[in-house]
Amino acid sequence: MNIKIIFEDKDILVVEKPPKVPCQSDKTSDDNMMSILNRPYLGLIHRLDRPVGGVMVYAKNEKTNSFLSKEVSSRRLYKEYLTVVCGKPENNEGELKDYLKKLRTINMSKVVDEKTPGAKEAILEYKVLESKDTEEYGTLSLIKVILKTGRHHQIRVQLSNAGFPIWGDNKYNKTFVKKKGWTQIALWAYRIRFNHPKEKQYMDFTSMPYDEYPWNLF
Repeated sequence: MNIKIIFEDKDILVVEKPPKVPCQSDKTSDDNMMSILNRPYLGLIHRLDRPVGGVMVYAKNEKTNSFLSKEVSSRRLYKEYLTVVCGKPENNEGELKDYLKKLRTINMSKVVDEKTPGAKEAILEYKVLESKDTEEYGTLSLIKVILKTGRHHQIRVQLSNAGFPIWGDNKYNKTFVKKKGWTQIALWAYRIRFNHPKEKQYMDFTSMPYDEYPWNLF
């Protein structure tokens, strides 16, 4: 499998992860990004859900791994997503703050009270870019999401809980949970920004969703 290389130097590797490819090895033993990229050293800085495609950065040495991991933990690594949701938010832009708990036995997360054991704060910002009416799914909206925290299935859970679930999401969108067969979730890691570990310059990389439904409505 050929992976699109967006940028590479001695310290970082920026790539476009295809949908359905895991970021690292899992219980399926399917090909994953780490094995496909096959570098002497490759540090996983952040993750994308297996069904989600888009831009990712990997560290090519231990120093870079440590530096970028600290950038992530201090929320200085900027991540922006594009998604198509069912419905249209009441407000064209806003911030969602919830507490999420991971349900490990079923590989899902849910919104819980902040005092619930294991609950973690989840924050994102969203902005509606465009909305279209469709015969089959009603109103669909293209939304930009800026992720402030990195929780398990965060965008999927929070948008669903807010009343505008992601198109194609077989776990959190009731319309697609009921559908037979698998559908490709309309969630894409569009942009990532971070400070280069050595050059100290601000790096900015983007990746566009594939030209297919429902993305091609917009």
